[in-house]
Order: sequence, then structure tokens, then C-alpha cells
Amino acid sequence: MKIKAIAIITAVALLSGCGANTEDASEERVEQVRTTPLAYQEVSRQIELSTTLQGYEEMNISPSLTGIIEKIYVEVGDRVRKGDTLVRMDQNQLNTTRLAYANLQIEMNRVRMLLESEAISQQTYDQTKLSFDQTAESLRFLEENTFVLAQYDGVISSKSYEDGELYAGAQPILRLTQISELKAYVNVPETYFPKVKEGMKVNVYSDIYPDKVFPATIEIVYPTVDPASHTFTLKLRIPNRSELIRPGMYVSTVLDLGRTEALVVPYQSVLRLIGSNN
Repeated sequence: MKIKAIAIITAVALLSGCGANTEDASEERVEQVRTTPLAYQEVSRQIELSTTLQGYEEMNISPSLTGIIEKIYVEVGDRVRKGDTLVRMDQNQLNTTRLAYANLQIEMNRVRMLLESEAISQQTYDQTKLSFDQTAESLRFLEENTFVLAQYDGVISSKSYEDGELYAGAQPILRLTQISELKAYVNVPETYFPKVKEGMKVNVYSDIYPDKVFPATIEIVYPTVDPASHTFTLKLRIPNRSELIRPGMYVSTVLDLGRTEALVVPYQSVLRLIGSNN
């Protein structure tokens, strides 16, 4: 019993000593703080957004016909004009349809004369004309897909086949990209939806050219807001006649949405959660 009593007294003494030390430490610790009153100030409302450039027009050269590629007229990096021939596919089917079309043209002239002289019925004429029209449409389709033309000015950005290879439609033969004009998509917080309008002018910046500004225009304000991110999308149209910037480059843009009254606090007083932006 004596041993237990001594142990209890010793424990109480130790605890009392610890409490005293803690009190002393807290009394000696002095925090230096500085306060400032919060106030409303007029501030510039600007948002900096990042995005990746794309060619304003990009097209996979993929004929609707499968078969042997007779000739590819361009290489990667070649500049082409609208209407230039890019690819020539196997011409056997096209040539056969041309012969059938020429024969039906003669037949159409004959039945037209017979109809005028009432030597054949209207039904016979209509059947011949239907066959002629169907062959003419097939000929147009085969010409477009045998001799594949560029639909706009641009540069060949990729090539997947060589002359004489079999094209089965698994991947495009070429890719045509417009680089004299570019586009970009940026996502903007929904708070600013009423402030952004189509036709607004913005500037695009690239770290590659720190001393240059590339003007752009908001071409489309997408009408819906993403419920997951609470952002809406803008499509920017960027003239690029100098061709300094290219599709795939990383750029930033600043939306200037005027000035507003806001409650301003020193940035040092704002703490962010570690590992997040909250």
C-alpha cells in the first residue's frame, strides 16, 4: 500500500510540473500580427486561359472507294491549293462507268426522238431516263473518289500510304491542315457567361514569341454549361498569315471583361489547401 501511495503522489507531482511548464511556455510566446481593414476597390476583371492551337480546317483524305492507290501527288509538308489533285485511285471502275454513260447518252437521244414522234410510251422513256440519271450520279461519285482534290488551301500534315499500296479505308491516305488561319477552344468559368459575347476581340500569347501578340476573335460562344466543370466553351478564330504559330502549339489568352468593384484582401492572407486549388 505504501508503494502504491508513493507512486500516485509521484505521478500527481509530475503532472503538476508538466502543466506549469506549459503555462509558462504559452505566456512567453508572443505572436506578431498585422491587420488591415478590408475595402471595396475597382479592379480589372481579366481571366488568363490556356489552350492548344488547331488548324482552322483539318481534313482526312479518305476516298469512299477502296482499292489500289495508283498515285499520290504530294508529300508531307507540301503546300496545296484548292482544287489540286492529291490522290489518284485505280481507274478501272471509273472507265467502265464512263463507257456506260456514253452509251446511255446515245440511247437517251434516241428515245427522246421516239417519244416526240409517239413511237414509244412515256413509261419506256422514263425507265431509260432513270437509268441514265443513275449512271450519271455513279460517274460523278467515281470521279470525285478516283481523283481526290484538295477542298481548301493548306499543307499536307501526314501521309500513311505509298503509290501502289492497297487502300482499305482503315486510316486516311493523307491529312490536309489549314495553317494560315487557326482555331482554339477555351473553357471559361460559368460566372462570366453573361460577360462574353461573340465578336469580342482577344489576344493570344505564345512563350515561343514572348514579344509578340496574336489578335483573335471569339467566333462561337457555346450555349450550354458543362455540369461537371461548370465551364462553357469559346471558339477562337486566329488569323495566322505570318505562320509563326502552328497547330499543336500551347498558347494562352487573356479575356478582358472590364472593371468591377470587389472586396480586396492581401494575397498573403489567402491560404490554399495543399494539393488543391481551393
